[in-house]
Amino acid sequence: MRFKLLGHSGLRVSEICLGTMTFGNTWGAMGAEPAVCRAIYDAYRARGGNFVDTANKYMEGMSERIVGECIANGGGERDRVVLATKYSLSTANGDPNASGNSRKNMVQAVEKSLKRLGTDYIDLYWVHIWDFATPTEEVLRGLDDLVRAGKILYIGVSDTPAWVVSRANTIAELRGWSRFVGLQVEYSLIERAVERELLPMAAALDLTVTAWSPLGAGVLSGKHTATDGAAVDSGRAQMVGGRLNARTRAVVEVLTQVAAELGKPPAQVALNWLRQRPTPVIPIVGARKLAQVEDNLACLDFTLAPEAVARLDAASAIELGFPHDFAAADWVQKLTFGDMADLVDRRRGGGV
Repeated sequence: MRFKLLGHSGLRVSEICLGTMTFGNTWGAMGAEPAVCRAIYDAYRARGGNFVDTANKYMEGMSERIVGECIANGGGERDRVVLATKYSLSTANGDPNASGNSRKNMVQAVEKSLKRLGTDYIDLYWVHIWDFATPTEEVLRGLDDLVRAGKILYIGVSDTPAWVVSRANTIAELRGWSRFVGLQVEYSLIERAVERELLPMAAALDLTVTAWSPLGAGVLSGKHTATDGAAVDSGRAQMVGGRLNARTRAVVEVLTQVAAELGKPPAQVALNWLRQRPTPVIPIVGARKLAQVEDNLACLDFTLAPEAVARLDAASAIELGFPHDFAAADWVQKLTFGDMADLVDRRRGGGV
């Protein structure tokens, strides 16, 4: 396992993140029993991983409790792990202030997370989703206060539009507050919409991208081919079924071909496609069974040749839309750069 700096910070995290949404059985079949969770955690740590991601909403708090038990096994384990959790989603029906991005919910949530996790600090605290109600300044100042108090060390933002994140980091930089250093988004061979705005923003602002659902809810494992998701257990059927269409089946077909040629499982190939993106990405890998995490971590044992990456790129390509496709058109490039259009390198730092 190799390590990367987390965005514009000095914090080093492993190139694969362990996602623990499946830690616990509160939500039924989509989760794992505590003993299995512990085995999954131990297998991840044995491969050298140090980046563990959870949330206060996962399994209604059970995930945090199990993660807390895993990192409290002595020998300095807590200090060796980069522990990330989140707040924003509703945790108490009937209480309007037990949800959203407000300072009140933030303070309540972080205190409860600290207790469940059995620690006195959280390494990375994510805004789980933007609520479009709380003022940006309130969110940023609240998070900065928690950093200054030592209860959290770094902050990140998940499932939020690019314009919100860029505005927030600009405000934070101007006011001397803590900036977001990480961006968590859905990203996979079958979900590439983040390439339009979010990934270019992350590259420009030096945000590390972590990708949830890197296997498209299991579709990219190559195991799910039913058009209605009926072949999947009930806990995942709705999510998987919504992703099975003509486009995704075509992507899976090419993925399966590439995997067969390499003698590797499709899931490992899909994870390596993410790991080899032009904008660096850290896949968040979750599991309900020990064998699943062991199989997925084996993606670290090889890389994809440029030709394989190109085939997967072509099969899963999306339209970037306006203004990207417009600006890239040959005639627009000639209007922009004149008779030098064919000689100018449009990448930042390029030349002629």
